[in-house]
Amino acid sequence: MGKHGEYGGKVVQAVEYVYQWQYLVLAVNGVSGRLWWDWTSDMTSRALAGVVSQWGDQGLSTVVWDRARGHGGAADDAISVHRIEQPAYSPELNPAERVFEWLRSQIEGVVYGTLEAKREAVERALRELNASPARIQRLAGWAWIRDALTGVLE
Repeated sequence: MGKHGEYGGKVVQAVEYVYQWQYLVLAVNGVSGRLWWDWTSDMTSRALAGVVSQWGDQGLSTVVWDRARGHGGAADDAISVHRIEQPAYSPELNPAERVFEWLRSQIEGVVYGTLEAKREAVERALRELNASPARIQRLAGWAWIRDALTGVLE
C-alpha cells in the first residue's frame, strides 16, 4: 500500500512563487458579444478612468461596474462613458465576472515562468473569445441583462 492509502493519491503540481502583477481591466457587452480590455499597474480610480475613457473614444458608451475601491473618486467624474453602478460585492450581477470565471478556467494550473508569458496567455484567450460574439453572448448575455440594458446600449 502506498503512502496515501489504497485509494488515495497525491496531487503534485508545480507552484510559482513570484510576486509580480498587472491588473486586467475588462468590459463585456453580452448583447453584441464584444470585449474590451487593457492592463494597468494599479486599480486606482485614476488608472481605471484612463482605461475607460480610451474605450469611450473607441465607441464604448456604457459600463456596468461594482463599487469596488477603484471604481469611484474624482477621476471618474471626467469619464464620458455612462456607468451603471451595482451594489458592492455583487459579482453575480456583473457580466464581466462570467468572463473572468471563464478566463481563469483557461489559464489556471500552468507555470508560466514570467508575468509576460502569463499575460500573453490571457491575451490569447481573450482574443479567441472576442472572435466569437455568439460565445460571449452565451457566456454573459443572459436574457435579464439584455432586457435591463435595452435602450441603454442602443
